[in-house]
Amino acid sequence: MAKMLEIFYVIRKLYYLILAVIGVPVNLLAIFILSRGKCGLTSCTTRYLVAMAMADLLVITTDAILYRISYYYFPGSFLDITPVCSVIYVLSRATTDCSVWFTVTFSFDRFMAICCQKLKVTYCTKETAALVLATTLILLCLKNIPFYFTVEPVRIIDNVPWDCDDKPSYFTEPGWLGFKWLHKVLTPMLPFTLILLFNAMTVRHIIVASHVRNRLKGLSKEDNRSDPEMESRRKSVVLLFTISGSFILLWLMYVVDFLYYNITGTDPRYYNDYFYIFQHVGIMLRNLSCCTNTFIYGATQSKFREQFMRTVNYPVTSVTKLIQNKRK
Repeated sequence: MAKMLEIFYVIRKLYYLILAVIGVPVNLLAIFILSRGKCGLTSCTTRYLVAMAMADLLVITTDAILYRISYYYFPGSFLDITPVCSVIYVLSRATTDCSVWFTVTFSFDRFMAICCQKLKVTYCTKETAALVLATTLILLCLKNIPFYFTVEPVRIIDNVPWDCDDKPSYFTEPGWLGFKWLHKVLTPMLPFTLILLFNAMTVRHIIVASHVRNRLKGLSKEDNRSDPEMESRRKSVVLLFTISGSFILLWLMYVVDFLYYNITGTDPRYYNDYFYIFQHVGIMLRNLSCCTNTFIYGATQSKFREQFMRTVNYPVTSVTKLIQNKRK
C-alpha cells in the first residue's frame, strides 16, 4: 500500500500541473469569446457564463497554482508564510464557493426563463444577472473570512511563521463545528439539491408544455414540422443540463466523502490509505469541474465553436497576412 500511495502522490503532482496548464487558457478563451456577445446567447445568459468562467479561472489560480502547485514544486517560497497561505486558503474557499453558486444562479435563471414566462421579462435581464452575481460574490466572500482564523503556523523560523495547519479547536469547539457544517451544507449539499430541483421542474414543465403545444397544433407522432420555440428551448436545456450534469458528476465523490465521515463520525485526519486516496480523488475531480465548461460550450453551441476557431486561428491568419504583405 505504501507503494500505491507513493504512486498516487506523483500522479497528484502531475495532475495539478496539467490542470493549470489546460485550465487557465481555456477559461481565458471562454471569457474572451463569451464577452464579445457573438455566440447567439442572450446578454443575461452570457453574463452568467462569463461569471462562471471567471470563477473557475480564479479557482485554478488560487487552489491549483498558489495553494497546491506552489506546495508541491516550490516549497519554502514566500507563499508558505502563514499570513500569506492563510489568505490563499480563504481565497481558495471563496472562489470555489463562487464557482458552485454561480452554477446554481445560472440554473435558476434558466428555470425562470423556461418555466416562468410572466417573471421572465423582469428577472431574465442583464441588470438582474449583474445584481444577483454581485450579491452572491459579496456574501460568499464575507462567509469565508472566518477561515483565515482557523489555521496556525506549523513552525516559526527567525520569528517568521511558516505553513498553515488547522487549529485543533477547529475540530472541537462548538462554534467552529457549526461553522464547518454550515460551510459544507452551503457547498455543495444545498447547491446539489437546488440544481436537481430546478432541473427536475424544468424537465417537467418542458414535457407538459410540449404535450400541450402538440395537441393545440394537431401534431401527430409522424409529423416532423419544426417548432422554433421548442427548438430554442431544446438548445437552452441541452446547455443547462450538460453544465449542471457535469458539475454533479465531478462533485459526487467529494459529496460522498462528506456524507461518509459525517454519518460514521470518522475524522478525515485519521483516514486509512484507501479512504485518503478516495478523498483526494474527490478533490481532484472537484477541481476538474473548473475546466469542463469551455469544452461543454464547444460541444453544445455551434456559434461558440465558430468563434473559438476564429480566435484560435486569428494569430495564424494575422502572421500569414503580414508575411504576404511584406513579400509584396
